Amino acid sequence: MDSLVRFAVFAVVTGLVTLLAHLYLYRRIFVDTSENPRWRRLGMWVMAALAVPLVLSWSVTRFLPMDTTFAVATAVWTWMGAATYLLFAFWVLGGARRVVGWVRRTTGGEGKAAPMTAPVSVEAPDAVEARAAAGMGTASMTPHAVEARDSSAGMGLATAAARVPSMMSSEEAAPLALVGTPALSGPVDLERRRFLARATAGGAVLASAGVTGFGVWQAFHEPVVSEVAVRLPGLPRALDGFTIVHLSDIHVGPVIRRRFMDELVSRCDALRPDLVCITGDLVDGHVPSLAPAVSALANLKARHGAYFVTGNHEYYWNAAAWSEALERMGIHVLRNRHVRIGDAAASFDLVGVDDWAARRGPQGYDLDAAIAGRDGERASVLLAHQPSNWSEAAKAGMGLQLSGHTHGGQFFPFTLAVAAIWQHDAGHFQTGDSHLYVSRGTGFWGPPLRVGSPPEIVKVTLMA
Repeated sequence: MDSLVRFAVFAVVTGLVTLLAHLYLYRRIFVDTSENPRWRRLGMWVMAALAVPLVLSWSVTRFLPMDTTFAVATAVWTWMGAATYLLFAFWVLGGARRVVGWVRRTTGGEGKAAPMTAPVSVEAPDAVEARAAAGMGTASMTPHAVEARDSSAGMGLATAAARVPSMMSSEEAAPLALVGTPALSGPVDLERRRFLARATAGGAVLASAGVTGFGVWQAFHEPVVSEVAVRLPGLPRALDGFTIVHLSDIHVGPVIRRRFMDELVSRCDALRPDLVCITGDLVDGHVPSLAPAVSALANLKARHGAYFVTGNHEYYWNAAAWSEALERMGIHVLRNRHVRIGDAAASFDLVGVDDWAARRGPQGYDLDAAIAGRDGERASVLLAHQPSNWSEAAKAGMGLQLSGHTHGGQFFPFTLAVAAIWQHDAGHFQTGDSHLYVSRGTGFWGPPLRVGSPPEIVKVTLMA
């Protein structure tokens, strides 16, 4: 019930964010760039067609976890990644425009409007007195006389006003000449505003397409090989230099298929490892549809074989069925148990646990069961999909833990979010004599994008 409540909250929040983001993109791409009603109507339909499937994708893939729904969802999630970069491009370009405008205003780079209208004439004091005296006698004059008097007085006042500056010093006249009313600002240049909106939209679309294209290329590009040396407490001298190839989060599914797996196996074999360890989230689909692709792992060449532990995604697709299928392919599955790696003369314990997210289920994370009966003085390597319980594992005597799950955020800006959420998001960590390596993952999940977090194959060298 708790998981359903959390999912409902997640669905509502992500749905609201998705709708608001698409409304913003509709305004910036279609409303600001043109007043043509057909263009705006087209934009409304386009944004709706992109937003609605994205809102529904999370619920559909959770409650109808079929290969077809995940194939469609992958395409929808690709747009999610592109839309993310489109939003960032608009914000960056809009911010740059505001900064440039502010700099031009503060440095006087823009032309300033004339602050005044025409100067207002000023009457001399004696002219004012004369006009006032003339006004007192108005009542005793005939209409024709009043009209003649007003015309004459007006001419006289104008003449007096014209003479005032010449009768004053330059210091006294200057302020009077500047007296006026502020000029109104010019009309808004709608054409210029439209041009800037179109230029910004075009630049944002190009930038988003470029970053998204790079992310797709890197997601399918060969993983980088990250090498790390770890001094493992209790490791026999005879095993000094023992190598482990660590794979995690491959996510074989609608997009990652047999060709990807064949190339991955070839790269792993080229590293000549003593042992291969796969720490979960291997699949996103059912055994019948994905077994042909996953069976490429049977071609892995390692002196001590290949081992696997479940991740949270295996539970979406029947973890028990996948465990049996992998065993038939020659991949050993460790479900809360441990084995000895080496021979009678020199060996260490390889411990494997089920996924941390399933710890409250009938078969989930159980470290106590996994280490039951082992000698605590022996060297040990723990395979656990999530790095969540590393501190407890270290206290239990695990010298090295290999994990994944986080993808290192997979693509910016989620790289920042994962770094903020997870204490151990990606890479090598050490506390005392205990080590943890969190893989960024070998494949991808959701959008086929890798930006700021390239896929990796980890090669671990154990030192005595």
